[in-house]
Order: sequence, then C-alpha cells, then structure tokens
Amino acid sequence: MVSKVKDRRLLVCDCENSMALDGDALKRCIGGEGELPVYSNLCRTQLENYADALKSGDPLMVACTQEAPLFRELADENGGADIVFANIRERAGWSDAKNAALPKIAALLAEAAHESKSTGTTPIVSEGVCLVYGAGQPAMDVAEQLAGRLNVSLMLTDADDIVPPSTVNVPIYKGRITAAQGTLGSFEITVDDYAPVSPSSKDKLNFLMERNGASSQCDLIFDMSGGTPLFAAAARRDGYFCVDPDYPAGVANAMFEISDLVGEFEKPLYVAYDADICAHSRSGKIGCSNCLDNCPMSAISPDGDGVHIDPLICGGCGNCSATCPTGAVSYAFPQRADVIARMQILADTFLEAGGREPVLLIHDEKHGAGLISAMARFGKGLPANMLPLSLYTVTQLGHDAMLAAIVSGFSQILVLGPPDRQDDLPALKDQIALAQTFLEGLGFGEENRIALLVEQDPNVVEAYLHDLPKLKSAKRSAFTAVGGKREIARTVLDKLNEIAPEPAEILPLPSQAPYGRLQINVAGCTLCLACVSACPADALADSPDHPQLRFTEAACVQCGLCVGTCPESVITLQPQYNFTSAALSAEVLNEDEPFECISCGKPFGTKAAIERVTASLEGKHWMFQDSDQTMLIKMCDDCRVIALSEKGDDPFAEGTRPKVRTTEDYLAAEEKARETGKSPEDFLD
Repeated sequence: MVSKVKDRRLLVCDCENSMALDGDALKRCIGGEGELPVYSNLCRTQLENYADALKSGDPLMVACTQEAPLFRELADENGGADIVFANIRERAGWSDAKNAALPKIAALLAEAAHESKSTGTTPIVSEGVCLVYGAGQPAMDVAEQLAGRLNVSLMLTDADDIVPPSTVNVPIYKGRITAAQGTLGSFEITVDDYAPVSPSSKDKLNFLMERNGASSQCDLIFDMSGGTPLFAAAARRDGYFCVDPDYPAGVANAMFEISDLVGEFEKPLYVAYDADICAHSRSGKIGCSNCLDNCPMSAISPDGDGVHIDPLICGGCGNCSATCPTGAVSYAFPQRADVIARMQILADTFLEAGGREPVLLIHDEKHGAGLISAMARFGKGLPANMLPLSLYTVTQLGHDAMLAAIVSGFSQILVLGPPDRQDDLPALKDQIALAQTFLEGLGFGEENRIALLVEQDPNVVEAYLHDLPKLKSAKRSAFTAVGGKREIARTVLDKLNEIAPEPAEILPLPSQAPYGRLQINVAGCTLCLACVSACPADALADSPDHPQLRFTEAACVQCGLCVGTCPESVITLQPQYNFTSAALSAEVLNEDEPFECISCGKPFGTKAAIERVTASLEGKHWMFQDSDQTMLIKMCDDCRVIALSEKGDDPFAEGTRPKVRTTEDYLAAEEKARETGKSPEDFLD
C-alpha cells in the first residue's frame, strides 16, 4: 500500500536531493498509511514510477509543479488521469528550515487536495478587427506587420514623418480618440479630427473630410500613442494593449500577444450578484456604493435599485465582494467557503503535525509566487512556520476571511500586495483595519496581527518575513463556513469572541462598518414605515396587528437607506457589533395606538400621525379652515368620501340637465315681452 492524501496516491520527489525529505516522518505528519517512497528524479530517470502510478488508475497527487506539463502530457498519452500538483519545493523544501519544514509540507499537500467549486464562464468572440493607434512611421510599421494576422486599421495622431506607401495594406486615418468603452471583442471608440487618407497623397499623407464625433467598433486596440491610456487599469482590460512606443521590446511582446486574440474564448465569471439583497438604492435614494467606489475597472454601473456588473470588463480584483455589506456581490474564483476551508486545512494539518504558531502568507500567483520563488532560490526561503496560500487576487479578502484564519489557529496574517496595483489596495486596507479593530477590541493585543506588505524586492520581503514578531496563536475553534457572507461572518465573529482574551457583548466600530443598530427619536417618529420598505436587508419590519416598528440588529448593514428615506429625519446610525443573542431577535423601536375613524370606528393610521397631520393643517391650509373640514382628516377613506358626498361637494355627482326649450316656450316669451316691453329672454326658464 502507498501513502495517500484524501484518497489520492501521493508521489513525492526531493528534486535531486535538494530538499531534506524524510518519507517516514512526512507520512506521520500527513497521517498516511503504508509506504511513502521519496524519489529523487521522478521526472527523468525515475519516470517509470510515475507511469506505474498512472496504470493503477488511482487519483494522483504529485508534489511538483515545475514538471506538471510533462506529467500531464504523459497522462494524456495514457488515456488521462485525475491529477493535482503541489509545490513543496519553493514554498517549503528550499529553505533554511530543512527538516523543520515537514509540518508545513504536510499542510501544503493536504491543502492542495482540497477541491474548490468551479466558477462559470462567459464567452468572448474576437474576429480580429484591430485598431493600431499611434504616431508616425513606427505606428505604420506595426500596422503593416500585424496585417498578416489581423484585420487592421491604422489611426494616426501624427502623420508628418510618413512617406505614403505605394501599396496600401491597411486603411489609414488620422484622428484623436476622445472616448473608449468595451472590452475584447466589443470596443467602441469616439474620434475627433477624424479623416481618411487621400488616395492621391504624393510626398506626404493628406486627409479628407475632417470631422468630430466619429464612432467605430473593433475587437482589439493596439495603443502606442504614448499618451494617457484609454482605460483605467489598462493592463487588465482584455484586448487593449497600451505600450510605450520608445520601448521596442515591449512593442514586440504586445504584437505577439495581440496576434493570438482571434477566435472564441471563455472568461471566468469572477463574481456572482444577487440583486434581491443589494443595498445600493431604494426609490431614488442612494445607500451603499461600496462596489461602485472600489471597482478599478469601472465594470460596475448603477442599474435602478441595484447595480450591473459587466462580466466581460470585470478583472476579478474582488474589491466589490470584499466590501459588499450584504453579500449581494460574492467572489466565485474561488468562493468564500473554499478559501476559508483551505485556511482551516493548512492550520489543522500543520498544528496536528507538530508545528507551532503558524503564520498565514496570502499571495497571488503573478506577484507573490515570484517573490517566494526568488527567496527560495537565492535566499533563506520562507520561515518554517509560514504557510503560503495562493489566491487569484489578494484583494478579494474581506475581514470575515481574515478573522476566520485567526479563529482557525493562525497567529498572524501577512498579505503580499502587488505594487503595480495600488489602485486596488484601499479597499483591502479598509478590510484589514476593520479586522484589526475586532482583534484589538477583544483583547488580542495592539500588535498588528494582520499586515499588508507591498514590496517588489525579494530581499526586503525576506528580511521582513524573518523578522516578524512572534505572537501566540489564539485557541483554535472549529466551525464550518456555510451560508452567505453575513452568516459566515457572524459565525466567525461569535467564535472569535468565545476564544478572545477579553470577550465583549457590545463592541463599538468605526463609521462605515457594516454592522450596527439604529437610534430613533421616538418623539418625532410617526410610524409612517417608509424605512421598512426601504430596508434591503429586512432589518426593519412592521407588525400586521399593531402600529409598530421592529428592528433586528444582526441583519442591519448600516447602508443608511432608512436615514435617507425617513421623512421626519429621526433615524441615525450607530456602528457597533452586538455579540449577544439579542441581536438575532426583533426588538420594538417604536409603537403607537391605532387611530380609530371618528365615523365608523375602524382603525387606520396611528394616533401620532393623525394628530401631527391635524396640527399641521388645521386653520393653516385653505382646505381645512373650519372644524367640519378638519374632521375629514380623522376619517377613514370610505367615511371621508361619504362625508364629502353628503356636504354636496361630491366630485362624482352628476350636474342638473338643462330644461328643454320648445317652440311654444319661445312664442309665449315673445308674447309676454310685447305686453310688458321687456326682452323675451327674461321669460325663458
């Protein structure tokens, strides 16, 4: 029997003895059964051992990522296989820790076996219609070279140094792009000073019929104008290449990349959206705008009471999910529950294998993985107690996931932020600050247990990691991340309070925190219940049997829609976190006796509302100048209509039909007029 990790047959290689791997000790760390051979050259001279494992038909785990393409190719040649790969070399084995890294290696293997739920995809079609935008002969040269692979048009910002070509291989225009929108396969541009080239251009390019406001569509944009990029976060706009025209290598690399963007593609759906619980707006009042304010790609736009997220523009930064107070926007690449499950697997395996005071190092593959590799190859590598967790983007992290790591047993969390994405980081910093507020408020010390390091130099990063202060981990508390964002966050916070050095019942929070309660000036509240209809989280509710305003604190996201909607302006927000069970139950904020119709006795409205309306209108409005008119305010709808009808002011009453006049009537009127000397009209009724 061979050792397995979660029913996967494990193949471990020490990469030509460059890692200190003890098979028996590692087997004890992962809790496996049977033999665990440690190979030294599994990808070359010992490749037959991998081939034998393929023939077994078992799901495999190979503790190597460098040679994953080779292993996948061999598996495909043998009919395919279920294989996952784990990087234990740069992340653990290549370090000064040596044998002390075995608990971490066991944790990395266990975490690699976790299968996250896959996200959906959205199709993108590019037919290769490409716009080259730039100045002079360099732009012309790029356009002509790309014309063999793409359907190219050239737009020149400056044509002074171009000799008209004897053969025109691409359409040539001049102009200045003033607006651009869209993404790969669906760009739309607006151009001023637009003009096509004259076919009779002789010694220089001449242009015809110049105009402003021209528009066009294309699939790809190659921008070598050297000006301000057409899009924010331009490097992540699919199909848009913004290059420095004075950097030939960059221009060449971009030409290679853009040439391949023809055909059909599948883009991951990074986030999911539930409009039913979105707190953006109600009845024209703006509440939460976190996702709109923190999207660096401008992929989110208002859409009535909710928002619209363009999946083709979305770059997957995750800021929207991290800052959304309700969970209406949730990250799906991977999902929140899978991220937390991977954290728990790392901590549980590491601690059960004998590790102590684990530190969670969260990084992305583009920036963070490169730093980790550089430290492993040229420096001391990661400390033995530092467990790396790779995410597509670190900015997807919310305070709930960070605190889940603390509850899972990590003593500290360090996030490696990408220096080239500074615009993405403010939301992450806010989430770290909120998580730190909870930790400090619950007595975990003033030390920053959660830190963000934005650095490009691996030497600086390595020194920082090895000089981290040693903090004691909190007691581990097991939990399962189920439900939406609010449910998971409450589970995590309740667990955190249970293990806190200084448990709390009520913890004050800074403004803009997504937890809290409402304060209502009861004397000014008329129980109109406008706030109830505006609340997107059902934190506010009425009673079907009694004029009453009820509030459930655990559901309140502090969006402020109730504040903006209240006609009396009597509601204020109070950010805090209530750890008690009372937060889960509805409490009565205000109630009143129903007002009974003075005519039929049927209850309608509230006493406070009717009395306030009466006091505001009686004798002050032209419609309510006497007591009879004022009494109408105190009647229900039915009785009010009846009272108006009985007063003769019934707006629905029919008018009296005029008397029909006959010939006899006119003759009689004329006779009387002759007798009296008056007009005939005086005798017509």
